[in-house]
Amino acid sequence: MNPLRGIALKVLSVMVFTTMAICIKLAAGRIPPGEAVFFRSFFAIPVILVWLAWTRNLAHGLETRNPMGHLWRGLVGTTAMGLGFTALGLLPLPEATALGYAAPLLTVIFAAMFLGEQVRVFRLTAVMVGLVGVMIVLAPRLTLTSFDATSKLQTIGAMAALLGAVFAALAQVFVRKLVQTEATAAIVFYFSATATMLSLATLPFGWILPDAREAALLMSAGFLGGIGQILLTESYRHAETGVIAPFEYVSMVLSLLFGYTIFREVPTLPMLLGATLIVAAGLFIIWRERQLGLRRSLARKVMTPQG
Repeated sequence: MNPLRGIALKVLSVMVFTTMAICIKLAAGRIPPGEAVFFRSFFAIPVILVWLAWTRNLAHGLETRNPMGHLWRGLVGTTAMGLGFTALGLLPLPEATALGYAAPLLTVIFAAMFLGEQVRVFRLTAVMVGLVGVMIVLAPRLTLTSFDATSKLQTIGAMAALLGAVFAALAQVFVRKLVQTEATAAIVFYFSATATMLSLATLPFGWILPDAREAALLMSAGFLGGIGQILLTESYRHAETGVIAPFEYVSMVLSLLFGYTIFREVPTLPMLLGATLIVAAGLFIIWRERQLGLRRSLARKVMTPQG
């Protein structure tokens, strides 16, 4: 274990994923979300295959015992990606990022509902606080005082971001089941392959031929998505989840910075307040999970007979 290396890889993966989101947002003016999903997924596959070959895991890394599990994860994950890309095109970057943080909060609830995981009062309270933050971010987009086209589109974007977070949380529930029998490489590869195939179903809804700039942005998003996934996977090899998970929220700082410098997006007070509550709730849940993990580890050591 090398915690500093794990943290560095995690932060680097967050930077790469944020850059990927910027590429998608820059191309979102004309490119439909389904087409963006195709490019993001298809051009990630070569990166993943090269990584598997480099790590000499290509022969056995794609073996699977649960093909239907990959299919279901692909369905909900692709839906989440499409909704997230829709939100990126319609909302300021920091706002879309903040609403996306609802996913880990909802994962706690869905894991209790579908996997039977225990959710005690501390985590449940944190989830409620985080969801209050989500509503604070959403509130300005749900008012009926403005009926101009821009406001309507931003309302659609906000709802897409929230619904995307719901599907992202469901995808994480499927991943939690898949990791019991599947290698990480298989989970990553089959998701990209499934998303590529499913995105083709949106062809009748208005794909366009991208120009050179748009094509470069979309292909870059795919390559960056594959690289980011590899960096994220490698980060968990060098440090425990509880150590590196909080660094996911570096993306909020990056989104505020790039949203202002690239897109001239000035964050509003409700967005900042809501994002603060969401991040605080997420950090508390991560801290609580780490504490519980340490207690379980200590209990196992106590119960293990000493030779």
